[in-house]
Amino acid sequence: QVRLVESGGGLVQPGGSLRLSCEVAGLFFIQYHIHWYRQTPGSQREWVASIYSTVTSDGRREYADSVRGRFTISRNEVKDTVYLRMNNLEPEDTAVYYCSADRRLFGQGTQVTVSS
Repeated sequence: QVRLVESGGGLVQPGGSLRLSCEVAGLFFIQYHIHWYRQTPGSQREWVASIYSTVTSDGRREYADSVRGRFTISRNEVKDTVYLRMNNLEPEDTAVYYCSADRRLFGQGTQVTVSS
Protein backbone atom coordinates (compact mmCIF):
# COMPACT_ATOMS: atom_id res chain seq x y z
CA GLN A 1 0.00 0.00 0.00
CA VAL A 2 1.39 3.38 -1.01
CA ARG A 3 1.56 5.94 1.77
CA LEU A 4 2.87 9.49 1.90
CA VAL A 5 2.93 10.99 5.39
CA GLU A 6 3.72 14.65 5.95
CA SER A 7 4.91 16.05 9.25
CA GLY A 8 6.69 19.06 10.69
CA GLY A 9 4.03 21.70 10.33
CA GLY A 10 3.08 24.10 13.09
CA LEU A 11 2.77 27.71 14.16
CA VAL A 12 5.72 29.99 13.53
CA GLN A 13 6.29 33.72 13.63
CA PRO A 14 7.05 35.69 10.48
CA GLY A 15 10.72 35.33 9.63
CA GLY A 16 10.89 31.94 11.28
CA SER A 17 11.72 28.53 9.85
CA LEU A 18 10.23 25.06 9.64
CA ARG A 19 11.27 21.80 8.08
CA LEU A 20 8.56 19.59 6.64
CA SER A 21 9.08 15.88 6.09
CA CYS A 22 7.35 13.52 3.70
CA GLU A 23 7.87 9.84 4.44
CA VAL A 24 7.08 7.56 1.53
CA ALA A 25 6.23 3.87 1.71
CA GLY A 26 4.97 1.27 -0.71
CA LEU A 27 6.78 2.35 -3.84
CA PHE A 28 10.29 2.30 -5.26
CA PHE A 29 11.19 5.69 -3.87
CA ILE A 30 14.32 6.44 -5.88
CA GLN A 31 12.40 6.21 -9.14
CA TYR A 32 9.80 8.78 -8.21
CA HIS A 33 9.67 12.54 -8.58
CA ILE A 34 8.36 14.14 -5.41
CA HIS A 35 6.53 17.43 -5.27
CA TRP A 36 5.27 19.76 -2.56
CA TYR A 37 2.01 21.62 -2.92
CA ARG A 38 0.06 23.88 -0.61
CA GLN A 39 -3.55 24.89 -0.31
CA THR A 40 -5.55 27.48 1.57
CA PRO A 41 -9.32 27.33 2.16
CA GLY A 42 -11.25 28.26 -0.95
CA SER A 43 -8.20 28.17 -3.19
CA GLN A 44 -6.78 25.68 -5.62
CA ARG A 45 -3.78 23.62 -4.69
CA GLU A 46 -0.59 25.53 -5.51
CA TRP A 47 2.63 23.88 -6.58
CA VAL A 48 5.59 24.81 -4.36
CA ALA A 49 8.65 22.72 -5.22
CA SER A 50 9.80 19.53 -6.94
CA ILE A 51 12.75 17.20 -6.72
CA TYR A 52 13.26 14.75 -9.54
CA SER A 53 14.57 11.23 -9.41
CA THR A 54 18.26 10.75 -10.16
CA VAL A 55 17.42 7.35 -11.64
CA THR A 56 14.65 8.22 -14.09
CA SER A 57 15.58 11.88 -14.53
CA ASP A 58 18.36 14.33 -13.67
CA GLY A 59 17.72 14.95 -9.99
CA ARG A 60 16.98 18.65 -10.55
CA ARG A 61 15.10 20.81 -8.12
CA GLU A 62 12.50 23.37 -9.10
CA TYR A 63 10.74 26.06 -7.12
CA ALA A 64 7.76 28.33 -7.50
CA ASP A 65 8.74 31.99 -7.83
CA SER A 66 7.02 32.77 -4.54
CA VAL A 67 9.35 30.52 -2.54
CA ARG A 68 12.58 30.47 -4.53
CA GLY A 69 15.50 31.53 -2.35
CA ARG A 70 13.59 30.80 0.86
CA PHE A 71 12.63 27.13 0.54
CA THR A 72 14.90 24.16 -0.13
CA ILE A 73 13.74 20.71 -1.16
CA SER A 74 15.91 17.65 -0.59
CA ARG A 75 15.58 13.88 -0.43
CA ASN A 76 17.12 11.10 1.61
CA GLU A 77 17.24 7.89 -0.41
CA VAL A 78 18.03 5.78 2.67
CA LYS A 79 15.05 7.02 4.67
CA ASP A 80 12.69 7.32 1.68
CA THR A 81 11.93 10.82 2.84
CA VAL A 82 11.70 14.21 1.18
CA TYR A 83 12.20 17.41 3.12
CA LEU A 84 11.11 20.98 2.58
CA ARG A 85 13.17 23.45 4.51
CA MET A 86 11.30 26.75 4.77
CA ASN A 87 13.15 29.87 5.89
CA ASN A 88 12.07 33.47 6.28
CA LEU A 89 8.44 32.43 6.42
CA GLU A 90 5.75 34.96 5.61
CA PRO A 91 2.06 35.06 6.58
CA GLU A 92 1.29 34.31 2.92
CA ASP A 93 2.96 30.91 3.36
CA THR A 94 0.16 29.83 5.69
CA ALA A 95 -1.48 26.76 4.16
CA VAL A 96 -1.84 23.00 4.35
CA TYR A 97 1.25 21.51 2.72
CA TYR A 98 1.01 18.24 0.80
CA CYS A 99 3.64 16.04 -0.75
CA SER A 100 2.99 14.10 -3.91
CA ALA A 101 4.61 11.27 -5.80
CA ASP A 102 4.52 11.89 -9.53
CA ARG A 103 1.66 14.36 -9.03
CA ARG A 104 -0.74 11.40 -8.73
CA LEU A 105 -0.42 10.25 -5.15
CA PHE A 106 -0.88 12.66 -2.26
CA GLY A 107 -0.52 12.58 1.49
CA GLN A 108 -2.98 13.99 4.01
CA GLY A 109 -1.12 17.23 4.51
CA THR A 110 0.40 19.18 7.38
CA GLN A 111 -0.74 22.63 8.51
CA VAL A 112 1.70 25.53 8.47
CA THR A 113 0.59 28.76 10.11
CA VAL A 114 2.76 31.87 10.00
CA SER A 115 1.48 34.48 12.41
CA SER A 116 2.66 36.81 15.13
